Amino acid sequence: MNLKFYKYQGAGNDFVMIDDRDGQFPISTELINKLCDRNFGIGSDGLILLQNDENSDFRMVYFNSDGNESTMCGNGGRCIIRFANDLDVASDKMTFNAIDGVHHGIVNTDIIRLQMIDVNEVENHDKYFFMNTGSPHHVEFVKDIDHVNVYEKGKEIRYGAPYFEKGTNVNFVEILPDDSLKIRTYERGVENETLACGTGITAAAISAYVKNIINKKEIQVKALGGNLSVNFEENNHNFINVWLNGPAEKVFEGVIEI
Repeated sequence: MNLKFYKYQGAGNDFVMIDDRDGQFPISTELINKLCDRNFGIGSDGLILLQNDENSDFRMVYFNSDGNESTMCGNGGRCIIRFANDLDVASDKMTFNAIDGVHHGIVNTDIIRLQMIDVNEVENHDKYFFMNTGSPHHVEFVKDIDHVNVYEKGKEIRYGAPYFEKGTNVNFVEILPDDSLKIRTYERGVENETLACGTGITAAAISAYVKNIINKKEIQVKALGGNLSVNFEENNHNFINVWLNGPAEKVFEGVIEI
């Protein structure tokens, strides 16, 4: 069977995109893992299916590169907004369903905007924050992020207490002199550091605001793969109207035999 695929990236977070409106993609852990493999497949941080949805423009189904269906992916969400617009599935303003509910998307020339879920609970611990921004995120603030061993420390936290088998994504964040953030992320399911993580960037921005390090409600965030921003409103310690903003673009398309 020949499979038509597209490759998209958002701030270096890359995805195999499949137009699955006919529902014919043969979902299997082994196949998805192989397609995402950077040596034996197409190579990506994850695979995303664009499917029909009765109540919105389309449905997003996201799989990590290990082949398992996962929670919401922010950069993947921005990539599927661009993908749907490129396919003429949706206009410049759209709604779509994902595992964590309905999202809104806006396409601008260079920037894709994704409305994230509301964040109603932020755990403020002595050395870290934890919250769910569509995916679970552990956030630690550090002094010199360039010298953090993200793989080793992230892996230790991801599998350790209190997360254990369920696991979490792990973010290390440095506050820069201009009140922007620099972030590095160990992603669960990829099991490595990635160039960017949209839900992690969202968690980092909210954490910085809760920590009273940054008191503005639009925060610039520098990831290894590019620059993004997060804006939000606060209502009685709840974070609403949360938007993740940044680039997303098609890299190439092709056909692979499966």
